[in-house]
Amino acid sequence: MAKYTKEDIFRKVQEENVKYIRLQFTDILGTIKNVEIPVSQLEKALDNKMMFDGSSIEGFVRIEESDMYLYPDIDTFVVFPWTSEKGKVARFICDIYNPDGTPFDGDPRNNLKRILKEMEDLGFSDFNLGPEPEFFLFKLDEKGEPTLELNDKGGYFDLAPTDLGENCRRDIVLELEEMGFEIEASHHEVAPGQHEIDFKYAGALKACDDIQTFKLVVKTIARKHGLHATFMPKPLFGVNGSGMHCNVSLFKDGENAFYDTKGHLELSETAHQFIAGIIKHAPNFTAVTNPTVNSYKRLVPGYEAPCYVAWSARNRSPLIRIPASRGIGTRVEVRSVDPAANPYLAMAVLLKAGLDGIKNKLEAPKPVDRNIYVMTKEERIKEGIVDLPATLAQALDNFKSDEVIVSALGEHLAEHFVEAKEIEWDMFRTQVHPWERDQYMSMY
Repeated sequence: MAKYTKEDIFRKVQEENVKYIRLQFTDILGTIKNVEIPVSQLEKALDNKMMFDGSSIEGFVRIEESDMYLYPDIDTFVVFPWTSEKGKVARFICDIYNPDGTPFDGDPRNNLKRILKEMEDLGFSDFNLGPEPEFFLFKLDEKGEPTLELNDKGGYFDLAPTDLGENCRRDIVLELEEMGFEIEASHHEVAPGQHEIDFKYAGALKACDDIQTFKLVVKTIARKHGLHATFMPKPLFGVNGSGMHCNVSLFKDGENAFYDTKGHLELSETAHQFIAGIIKHAPNFTAVTNPTVNSYKRLVPGYEAPCYVAWSARNRSPLIRIPASRGIGTRVEVRSVDPAANPYLAMAVLLKAGLDGIKNKLEAPKPVDRNIYVMTKEERIKEGIVDLPATLAQALDNFKSDEVIVSALGEHLAEHFVEAKEIEWDMFRTQVHPWERDQYMSMY
């Protein structure tokens, strides 16, 4: 992460001909919000004096306590390269504060900082995240609205002309690199119209900032190509959905705390305990890592997404996989997370679950190296393998039952998250869907 001073910012603004500044933050649902100011107000913003109405943001505050302050994180300053040469737009990612100068409990970014502090209190220095977000590209109609027509018929690692999204994906990568991203891989995914761009791991807070920036860039550049990019977990029936596998690791004194040459699979006791914590809490944090009604259409057998709580060093069917890299690259890959998740909340619950395993010295079950998709229910029960929730409603009930995971969000965020998601489930539950009419209209 770049380390800037205020003087650096003012100099860069002048050199890059920046005319507007976006003060960005993320609401409880993971949606990027922003207050745009002219560059003449930059000094006021850097003095943490920019106020906004918190009552208008999902899950923030009631109207009678609406004043909130935006505190820009100076190291998140970046100029959007695609903006006009006549006057560019730059942005800061902000934390939300109360008028009395205390961090706002309903700010997902501030909340993640709170859980990272718990990690530091246990003696760890860093929680690194390497995300693998996937997305689909659909064509736009003449009105600029997204259609269900994919822009290619490509498959895993295909090249043009089959992969017609290649130019769009390449432009996305170029824009990201110009903004300071280190791109590790970019390729077509399994389903037609589906793509993945992987960027280098970072500390959890910066990585979550990067995920939000990544989504914004992908959507912006796709539209310039006449396409709509969606991070919806399962936009089409019968093909793979989009995941966001999260490769995570804990560091202590500059060393990877998950690596031990003498441990089972060269994994440390800390790594096994972390895995045990993830496995224990997985059915209960799924509401946060897979937060939409649609998320559960992806978590079904047959489409590579995990729906069973187990771990393995080789097998790709369980929830957790341990990639082959060892040493500084030793990591735990949590495969259930989808790109609709609010990354700050998702990392808070994953870290809290893993730390619970470490604090309580939980013991990980045996790894499962068989293909779980072909196991019978009886075989899974015998192996102690439980299912992830099948619906958002079930996931919310599980979430509310787990004090550790609820505490990962804190009272304010947990209460407002559950309220918003129960409304979402009720809207879905009471809606009459086309499948029902196709199935029953003539039959009954």
